[in-house]
Amino acid sequence: MLSRNDDWSARHSVRMNARRTAALVNALTTEEPTAGGTAEDVAAEVAGVLREYGETGSLELSAGDVAELRTAAVMLRDVFVADGIDGAAAVLNRLLAHSRGPLRLTAHGGAGPWHPHLDSDDDAPWGEWFLASSCLALTVLVWDRQRAPGGVCASAGCHRVFVTEGSGPARRYCSRRCATRERVAAHRRGRQGSQASQASGASGERP
Repeated sequence: MLSRNDDWSARHSVRMNARRTAALVNALTTEEPTAGGTAEDVAAEVAGVLREYGETGSLELSAGDVAELRTAAVMLRDVFVADGIDGAAAVLNRLLAHSRGPLRLTAHGGAGPWHPHLDSDDDAPWGEWFLASSCLALTVLVWDRQRAPGGVCASAGCHRVFVTEGSGPARRYCSRRCATRERVAAHRRGRQGSQASQASGASGERP
């Protein structure tokens, strides 16, 4: 059975923090708000993502909080859009230069295990916390894996970002759904091309 600290570490690992970054970037920069589109609806959507990735307690986000988170998400999206590891590293260096840090260790008053932070305080504003914690997680991924930490889905019409995991071939799609849709579309284009070629050949035959 996991201890309290082990459970916290699993929920807030570098990999989970990077996944949370991608999920919030997608929620705040690529997805349409819930039907109705009120500030409360959007705040509820963002709070749902935060809870999914381990945040607990009160998550009553104001319109100002959501605006700060969205500003940070737009900046972080540049890391995923960047061309390869060199481009991602350059964007991260630019963002790190503007961090409110210095790098410090905190245990949140004993509420969790010791871990690094780059924001100015344990009670820093949501946007500052999101940008700092995401930069830290993505930086560690670049350092550890020596490859870009993520990318943008290659499926037509999809602009979602994703985290690159594992050491296999470069990932191209944000989900199996997008990968399957592209395979089906490619198969249909191949069939149509083959049929057009056959029809052209048939029309050119001499009687």
